[in-house]
Amino acid sequence: MTQSDERKFDPKMLEALVCPQCQGRLSFDAEAQELISAVARLAYPIRGGIPVLLIDEARVINED
Repeated sequence: MTQSDERKFDPKMLEALVCPQCQGRLSFDAEAQELISAVARLAYPIRGGIPVLLIDEARVINED
């Protein structure tokens, strides 16, 4: 296991983070390791415990 694999996202960081698309609140999906913007309908990945808040890296959330 590498050092980056051992790092985990700290949910306390949600207080300081917003969606770069809409500046709305984010929620943490621990199972998927993503930060979710319900308003923008985007899921931002968390890699090595670090949120990747780049719109180009986000996954679009479908309504299904």
